[in-house]
Amino acid sequence: MNTTFRFFVSLLIVFALVAIAEAGGWAIVTVSEFPEYAVAGKPMQLTFAVRQHGVTLLSGLQPAVTASGPGGATAKGPVHAGHSPGEYVSSLILPHPGMWKITIVSGFNDNSSTMPALNVIASDAAAPAPFSSPTRGVRLFASKGCVGCHRHLEVNPERKTDERFDLTGKRFPPDYLKKFLADPSIKPAEMPNLKLKDDEIDALAAFINKSVQKQAR
Repeated sequence: MNTTFRFFVSLLIVFALVAIAEAGGWAIVTVSEFPEYAVAGKPMQLTFAVRQHGVTLLSGLQPAVTASGPGGATAKGPVHAGHSPGEYVSSLILPHPGMWKITIVSGFNDNSSTMPALNVIASDAAAPAPFSSPTRGVRLFASKGCVGCHRHLEVNPERKTDERFDLTGKRFPPDYLKKFLADPSIKPAEMPNLKLKDDEIDALAAFINKSVQKQAR
């Protein structure tokens, strides 16, 4: 192998490594509607999207949905592609009542998202009382993928992030905050439009503007 050939081989390897690095990165999972509770033994459908760097929808992945519950119980739901680009659908059956933790592995690198604790009730039990708007906002902050970029003491205090992405203790004019959540393009920011419903916007705004004592990171 002469020197010129070795040089070109080395150059190709460098280009390949750069291409792999640029194709990588992190992804955020956003769930369309994460329920307040589920019924044991009854199929529960989860529709979610995977976004590279929180923005670009990724199709052709092989996500996985798993759950862990009381007494070491586990469950896994099959996942198939949805109707829209970057959308996936899973049908999950949680067999026992109790608190369950659902994790969605995006299928992009090693990125995964853990959903808020889910209360699973017996089939003959009465439905639990609905969450308050701020509490629902806490859950949406996680299930909508806000935790991928932002930190908040009540949701992901362990996250290290830039001060401008730390929402703990911050308050915004309510009308402006709701307008921004409905259409992030009104401000230069790399934040996707998640097509939030009015009640979801109200809940997120109620949570974000809730008074919370900020702690040092």
